Amino acid sequence: MNKVHEEVVNDLQKLLTLVEAERREEHVYYFEYLARLPLQQKVQEGYSWYPVHIKETGYGLGDYPYVKIECKTDPGSHQFGAGKQVKIYNSADEREFLVGSVYYVDGNQMKILFMVDELPDWVEESKLGVDVLFDDKTFKEMEKALRVVMNAKNCRLVELANICYGHAPMESPEKMAYYQNEILNESQNEAVNAVIRSRDLVLVHGPPGTGKTTTLVFAIHELVKAGEQILVCAPSNAAADHISVELGAKEMRVVRIGNISKVSSELLKYTVEGLLENHSRQKELSECKWRALEYRRMAAKYKRNFGAEERRQRDLMYKEARALSSEARLLEDYMISDILKMADVVVTTLVGVESRYLEGRNFNTVIIDEAAQALEPATWIPIIRAQKVILAGDPFQLPPTVKSMEANKQGLGITLMEKCMNTQPGAAHLLNVQYRMNADIMEFSNLKFYEGKLQAHETVISRKLRIDAINNDAIEFIDTAGCGFEETQDAENLSLYNEGEIKVLLQHLEEWAHIFSAEKPPSIAVISPYRQQVRKIEEKLKEKGMPMAGIKVNTVDAFQGQERDIVYISLVRSNNNGDIGFLKDYRRMNVAMTRAKKKLIVIGDSATLSNDRFYSDFLEFVEKKGFYKTAWNYLYSG
Repeated sequence: MNKVHEEVVNDLQKLLTLVEAERREEHVYYFEYLARLPLQQKVQEGYSWYPVHIKETGYGLGDYPYVKIECKTDPGSHQFGAGKQVKIYNSADEREFLVGSVYYVDGNQMKILFMVDELPDWVEESKLGVDVLFDDKTFKEMEKALRVVMNAKNCRLVELANICYGHAPMESPEKMAYYQNEILNESQNEAVNAVIRSRDLVLVHGPPGTGKTTTLVFAIHELVKAGEQILVCAPSNAAADHISVELGAKEMRVVRIGNISKVSSELLKYTVEGLLENHSRQKELSECKWRALEYRRMAAKYKRNFGAEERRQRDLMYKEARALSSEARLLEDYMISDILKMADVVVTTLVGVESRYLEGRNFNTVIIDEAAQALEPATWIPIIRAQKVILAGDPFQLPPTVKSMEANKQGLGITLMEKCMNTQPGAAHLLNVQYRMNADIMEFSNLKFYEGKLQAHETVISRKLRIDAINNDAIEFIDTAGCGFEETQDAENLSLYNEGEIKVLLQHLEEWAHIFSAEKPPSIAVISPYRQQVRKIEEKLKEKGMPMAGIKVNTVDAFQGQERDIVYISLVRSNNNGDIGFLKDYRRMNVAMTRAKKKLIVIGDSATLSNDRFYSDFLEFVEKKGFYKTAWNYLYSG
């Protein structure tokens, strides 16, 4: 077939409509809600940092300026992240602002890049704040990709689109010697073989703890040995960073294009900036940039108030600086092109594929990690560059974020990986051995989501905390039913919290703190589906000055991909209506319950939860296994 199947075109046309609905929803949210919020509330909800001060300014890639800022107060949970569009502004004059993109966020510090020649004077002279902005770029790239697929003719993209939607068969795998690595288990070896042999599409289904990244790294290594240059993408900067480091550890030549989630010496050596430092023409580039910087410094000596001659001198200096910067950009582009030619693997986000550095570049194999968290329209952005597609992820963990309820209802949240698992089930390869959890912790999720096909590896099957002083079951469900712990809605951000659950959680935590005070404590996480509950828990931990350091507190969504020895889950919902809200997204609970390695403590109200079949089954499971406890045991003053 020389064009995309009519039904595929119709489905993609529908996706275009849904992307536009999502764009409108975000646009309304930012311009009709956030823009009108008072500053204090924007700071509280994490959409602003204020006040901030400049720690450093300089010139980075392309000789464009950057600033490193520091928030003077603890920003807590916030909406800033690598790649986000932001506005840095002078709080004394709303006309003075500059738009840039976040390169990384690290604690209370942030690096912001700007596509301008020079920073305005007010940046280093004013009381500053930073706001998150509505970013239209992602929507434009998704729409462009969908139109490219819909209009494709007489090319490999036509075949891939029809295969993904089940309107064309996949070719039989190429015949070659069977790959076998003793480090990998049987299911991992099978998945690596599929990636090596298949011509069209492979789905690597990796449930929690099953070594999906390890499997991908071994598969990529084999493709590189065969002479391929691989494009690896992920929906988030954090996921792209993680696989970059793993690939680099296998001694492959990795180039990480785009923003990074946080500063890490381990990661920076794979970034374009890090690789430029070791290029043979780096000295020439540095000299050109240094000369441009000197002219800027001389020009900057002229402040806001000066005469006509001073203005002329300043303009001449900036003109010379811009000419030198232009020269530096040309040389830098050549050096980056040289670096990319030598790369074994190029890693970026889905939207980052549209970086000018990758313009015109195609790849035999495109691998999309965490594909079950990516909106389908974004997934097509890298697939346009591919001859073969590998989608890796787990559709039973958190789905992509869709803010428009209507778009979500119409199917925008259904990923391409989910569709392919239905249309091309033969392409799916389940990794069935998990290396994280005690078998008891794994059991409920295994039965509910994976048809009982998972098995715990012998090294973790019975792993527990090595203590005798307190309950050492792998799971505890602490039931707050009858305790009067009603959920409460925060008046400002409308998120829910439950003070009673926090009290129980803290008293349980104090028991662990006492027992482990004399030795190295286990790693602990406290997670909840509700952001306000997370904030309240953080506040209480600080008030109590808990003696156990390093307790990680966050939302379930933010904790996907992480693990700890002990995990507490505070479910929050407790009401007379049996209303559990978005706890009905059972995938969120799957993520929450599979973060723990040795001990899982779930706190919730069985009277509210039991109205739902999923949670009713969970309650039956903990009762049958002897993991049920009552919160009455913790209602004493600590």
